[in-house]
Amino acid sequence: MQKGVIPIPKSSNENRIKENIDIFDFELSSEDMKAIDSLDKGDDMSVTPPLNTIV
Repeated sequence: MQKGVIPIPKSSNENRIKENIDIFDFELSSEDMKAIDSLDKGDDMSVTPPLNTIV
Protein backbone atom coordinates (compact mmCIF):
# COMPACT_ATOMS: atom_id res chain seq x y z
CA MET A 1 0.00 0.00 0.00
CA GLN A 2 2.87 2.40 0.77
CA LYS A 3 4.12 1.99 -2.80
CA GLY A 4 0.66 2.43 -4.33
CA VAL A 5 0.22 -1.27 -5.09
CA ILE A 6 -3.00 -2.85 -3.91
CA PRO A 7 -2.61 -6.42 -2.63
CA ILE A 8 -5.42 -8.89 -3.22
CA PRO A 9 -5.48 -11.25 -0.24
CA LYS A 10 -7.34 -14.53 -0.46
CA SER A 11 -8.83 -16.44 2.45
CA SER A 12 -12.02 -18.21 3.37
CA ASN A 13 -11.22 -17.99 7.09
CA GLU A 14 -13.18 -15.15 8.73
CA ASN A 15 -10.41 -14.27 11.19
CA ARG A 16 -7.77 -14.14 8.43
CA ILE A 17 -10.05 -11.93 6.32
CA LYS A 18 -10.34 -9.49 9.23
CA GLU A 19 -6.55 -9.58 9.76
CA ASN A 20 -5.96 -8.94 6.04
CA ILE A 21 -8.18 -5.84 6.17
CA ASP A 22 -6.44 -4.40 9.25
CA ILE A 23 -3.34 -3.01 7.52
CA PHE A 24 -3.32 0.60 8.67
CA ASP A 25 -1.84 0.08 12.15
CA PHE A 26 1.81 -0.01 11.01
CA GLU A 27 4.21 1.40 8.44
CA LEU A 28 7.28 -0.21 6.87
CA SER A 29 10.59 1.49 7.60
CA SER A 30 12.63 3.06 4.81
CA GLU A 31 15.12 0.19 5.20
CA ASP A 32 12.32 -2.36 4.72
CA MET A 33 11.09 -0.47 1.65
CA LYS A 34 14.62 -0.46 0.18
CA ALA A 35 14.92 -4.21 0.84
CA ILE A 36 11.63 -4.81 -0.98
CA ASP A 37 12.76 -2.60 -3.87
CA SER A 38 15.94 -4.65 -4.22
CA LEU A 39 14.09 -7.96 -4.68
CA ASP A 40 14.31 -9.74 -8.01
CA LYS A 41 12.12 -8.12 -10.63
CA GLY A 42 12.21 -11.06 -13.05
CA ASP A 43 9.39 -12.34 -15.18
CA ASP A 44 6.00 -12.92 -13.61
CA MET A 45 5.45 -16.60 -13.11
CA SER A 46 3.64 -19.22 -11.13
CA VAL A 47 5.52 -21.46 -8.73
CA THR A 48 4.57 -25.10 -8.44
CA PRO A 49 5.08 -26.60 -4.95
CA PRO A 50 7.57 -29.48 -4.69
CA LEU A 51 6.06 -32.94 -5.19
CA ASN A 52 6.64 -33.89 -1.55
CA THR A 53 4.62 -30.90 -0.30
CA ILE A 54 1.09 -31.43 0.97
CA VAL A 55 -1.18 -28.72 -0.40
